[in-house]
Formats: sequence, structure tokens, C-alpha cells
Amino acid sequence: MRDVPGQQVSVNGRAVFVEQSGHGQDWVVFEAGGGCGRTCWDPVLPPLADTARLVAYDRAGRALSGRTTERLSVDDLAADLVAMTEAVVPGEFVLVAHSMGGLVARRAAERLGSRLRGLLLIDALPETSPVYDTWDQTTKKIDRMLAVTQSLSRFRPLARLFSGNVRRLFAADTYQAMLAEDFTPAGISQTRAEMQAVAAAIPRFRTQPPQLPKCPTIVLSAARAAKGRERQNAAIREHQRRYADSLPHGRHEEVDSGHFIQAEQPQLVVTRIRQLLQATT
Repeated sequence: MRDVPGQQVSVNGRAVFVEQSGHGQDWVVFEAGGGCGRTCWDPVLPPLADTARLVAYDRAGRALSGRTTERLSVDDLAADLVAMTEAVVPGEFVLVAHSMGGLVARRAAERLGSRLRGLLLIDALPETSPVYDTWDQTTKKIDRMLAVTQSLSRFRPLARLFSGNVRRLFAADTYQAMLAEDFTPAGISQTRAEMQAVAAAIPRFRTQPPQLPKCPTIVLSAARAAKGRERQNAAIREHQRRYADSLPHGRHEEVDSGHFIQAEQPQLVVTRIRQLLQATT
């Protein structure tokens, strides 16, 4: 098992588990995608350790943050991210967010203001994407599948089977931590709650989108689509490009990777983070 020191940090009456690593004057904060916690950033943290102080955490209700009985919205999660950075990070920082974490990061950016030096969005789906037109139905379908997975995941061999796609992408110690924290009945229950939070957030994001971040922003798109999803993936990339083009200091880049770009192309992610740090020094 990976052994990284961490601490519980109080945010808005809840607790989140935070790990810090690296050294230097610069700071980088990581926001995971849906169904994931701090461990999904393991591939990029060691190469950045000599560049900046690195902060990865588990959202409230997930992994080592412990269970919560509250039904948290995307706005709640964004408020927790802001509160966590206020407690842990002394000044400005670059924010890196994957997938669903992009929605959380963009809401948080409204409140972070000048503290946000740069933003890296890794295959985050803009609310304008037509994929979200039927997201309520998609969420219900996935939730039914996850309900079955949640029940069966108490049997460890089945949990390993369900998590096979992750096992192939991450180092053995990271995968073992994910298996113990995320692919459990409690972890999958939280994943279901996060999916429902996204479904509830999309209508508001469409009518009242977050303010555009004023900091340098890089949007990475996964260009390698699963078989049969090539057209959907192309539409997502186009909307990611449009979002980047709408920003005062935005840049879009397609990456030869699946959805977990930080695991499949960690060195590219590391390079883009360093570029964002250098752009604001």
C-alpha cells in the first residue's frame, strides 16, 4: 500500500483528508474526477515534487475523508475546495481538475479570484456539450448499474473485476489504495451521490454558467475514444475547444489518451502544470 502522510482538515462543518508533498515556493492543488479521490493523481506527483508544494485531497464523503450523511451539491463541493485551500495553501496556486472535478473547479474559481494563478482542466466536460441534453436519463441508467456494483463490491474478487480498467492504468500500490477506498460499497455509494450532484447542477450551469476564469487556462481533451463512441468523443472535444476559445487566456489541446490523461500521459500533464507556473512568475 502507498504510505503518504495526510491530515483531516475541517471545511464548512465537514472534514476532508488532505495529503501534501513536494517542496518549493509554488503551490499546485488537485481536484479529482467523479468516483475518484486523491490517489488518481499519483502518476504526476513524484515528477512535480521538486517543482512545487502539491496538495491532493478526498472530497467530503469519499475515501479517507469518511462518510457524510449530507447530500452535497457541486456548489457545496466547490465551497469545500475553497475552504480547504484557505486552510492549507498560504497564497496563490495552480488548480488542476479532472473530469467532473472541472465543474467543481470552475465554480470554485469564482471565489478564488486572484489566488488562482492558473487552471488546468483535464478532459472536463463543458455544460454546453450535447451529452448533457439527456444526462438525467444517463444518470439513472448508470445509477442502476452502480447499485448492483455497490452490492457486489463487498466481495473482493468482484471488486477487482469491476475495477480492471483502473488496475491497468495505475501502479500496483495506487491501485490497491483505490480498491480499498473507492471500489467498496461506501465508495460506490459516494460515486452515485456525486453523479446525481452533477445531474442536478447541469441545468443551473447552463442558465447561469460560472464566471470565466481570468487566469491562464489549459483545456486538455482525450482524443482516444472507446469503440463505438467516436462521434460522441468528437462532439465533446469540439465543445471543450469552444470553451477554451471563450476564455481570455485559454488554450485547447488534444491528447492521444483515454479519459485518465494523468495516468496515460503523466509527463504531458506535468509539463503543462510547469508551463502554468512559469506563465505567472
